[in-house]
Amino acid sequence: MQHRLLVLFICCLGALFPTLAQAWWQDEWSYRKQITFDTSPQGASIDERIGRVPMLVRLHTGNFSFQDVKENGADLRFVAGDDETVLNHQIESFDALLGVAYVWVDVPGLEAGASQDIWMYYGNPDAPATSAGQAVFDSDYTLVWHFDGAAGASVRDVTAYGNNANQSAPRTLTGVIGQAAGFDGGGALTVEGNSLATPAGGQFTFSAWVRTEQNTGEQLIFARRDAGNALLIGIDGSQPFVEINGERTAPASVLSSGQWQHLAVTADGQAVTLYVNGREAGSLALALPPFATTVAIGGDVPGYVATTETSGEEGEQVAAAPPPSRNFNGALDEVRISKQARPAPLLMADYMAQGSESRLVSFGVDEEQSGFGFGALGFLFSAVPIDAWVVIGILVLMMFQTWVVMYRKFRYSGRVEKGNERFRSEFAEVGTDLEQLMDNRQLEDDLRHSSLWQLYRVAVGELRTRRAQGADTNNLSAETLEAIRASMDGVRTQQNRELSSSLGVLSNAIAGGPYIGLLGTVMGIMVVFLGTAMAGDVNINAIAPGMAAALLATAMGLFVAIPALFAYNRLNGRNRDISSDMRVFLDEFVTRLAEIHATSTEPAERPASAARHDHAQTPVT
Repeated sequence: MQHRLLVLFICCLGALFPTLAQAWWQDEWSYRKQITFDTSPQGASIDERIGRVPMLVRLHTGNFSFQDVKENGADLRFVAGDDETVLNHQIESFDALLGVAYVWVDVPGLEAGASQDIWMYYGNPDAPATSAGQAVFDSDYTLVWHFDGAAGASVRDVTAYGNNANQSAPRTLTGVIGQAAGFDGGGALTVEGNSLATPAGGQFTFSAWVRTEQNTGEQLIFARRDAGNALLIGIDGSQPFVEINGERTAPASVLSSGQWQHLAVTADGQAVTLYVNGREAGSLALALPPFATTVAIGGDVPGYVATTETSGEEGEQVAAAPPPSRNFNGALDEVRISKQARPAPLLMADYMAQGSESRLVSFGVDEEQSGFGFGALGFLFSAVPIDAWVVIGILVLMMFQTWVVMYRKFRYSGRVEKGNERFRSEFAEVGTDLEQLMDNRQLEDDLRHSSLWQLYRVAVGELRTRRAQGADTNNLSAETLEAIRASMDGVRTQQNRELSSSLGVLSNAIAGGPYIGLLGTVMGIMVVFLGTAMAGDVNINAIAPGMAAALLATAMGLFVAIPALFAYNRLNGRNRDISSDMRVFLDEFVTRLAEIHATSTEPAERPASAARHDHAQTPVT
């Protein structure tokens, strides 16, 4: 029981002081926020190690206060959970006025089924900008398009390879993460670069967020053609597919029109796998052919036209009309190409973290360098007046006093109950030799906390004292039995007093704690109204902080009283049980003593005075 009380006490202290001072990375930064990546079943439920991954940190007014950060976010810094290791980051967009920001953070190792914390520091007006996409995305990413450029500008690659598109995006619209590129079926974005070449049987990953405008016909999202080889990724109706040299994955998942969904394809040298929203949706048992030519995003490779020849009426060969355009009609966001096969857990993490409602990323409270949060509790504590602090200090002292009493009383009553249980088992075997246990020194040491042992010891002691004085203890008179009962009653009274000692402290906390807290609240409200009247400014923003701070005293009083109330009732119940056990044992022992040693064979009647005495000794709860 004492261990449970200690744990509860620590939890309560944690509830009262949730933002106690911890290590601080650098003093130049005034604020920080805890960011948690949770792959456990309560979060994203990813049961395989992810490893290094660029994680999206999506900030908005619901999880971040933009008033204390530089307007372009240049003072943002991300530090690992050890509060020492600085993590690379890239700001895709930061708008302090609208209260929206998208930041990519290089997390070096994300484990499976666990919770991992990092810190975001900010609030340093002299800090230079350190945003760098080339450091966030590892060297195996050969193309990463955020579509975060200005309208009309070519699509920019943020990796060190600089694989920018040869054209600007057809149109810019709102995407899953900031801006996205809209396609109307008019043509693809193309890019050429030696870093995009893949050897025969090489590794490859393509991923993007896709939103289709219509699910009719065949549309290509990615296309590559080289010397008769073709790698195509697209949608046929509503079915996503990957095709290599005419061999296509079987229909599986369905892409819903008008909704953003994550599409990825990996090739590991033995198979090509299609993923939709982080889950496998199809595969081909093929290796990639070599490619070193143009990459097309959002349509087919420019200039490629599929043609066939048919015989005319007189046997002449006539070229068939070109097929309908297979260019994409919809929107793409966060397009990535890698020269390695990204593992499935990483693709699932991308889907979980980048979606509009992420179960992988969560945010803690903002903290000041002093160690107290400037969120709800920090704002509340800063508004508490000095008189309320005095009352709260008194209540804190009461709280510690009541917790000490609760710990001691639960520990004592627990020992008594355990000792009584042991004594009962031993006494059940004594038979007619009632004095048998008295000579067992080891047992006496084990039962020193037992209240029944104390009754037994005084009764046997009375018998042996009379025997030592020459009395015949084999023929006890009714008066002698009553005298032994009286001695046992005295011990029972003493044990009841010990059980009930210090319970008045809990009673005072129950009755007085809320009243003391209410006194602090009333005094605080008086100060608030007086200050408002003197300032002549009557508005909710002027009085709300003071009112909330004043109510903190009442909350503290209830925090003192409620645990004391439950403990008081529990201890009273245990004391009643122990007192009842003592009363039952007293009657049992005297009855057995009369049966064995009384001068009369008639059962000894218990005098009315003894009954009245028992009633008087029953503890009042």
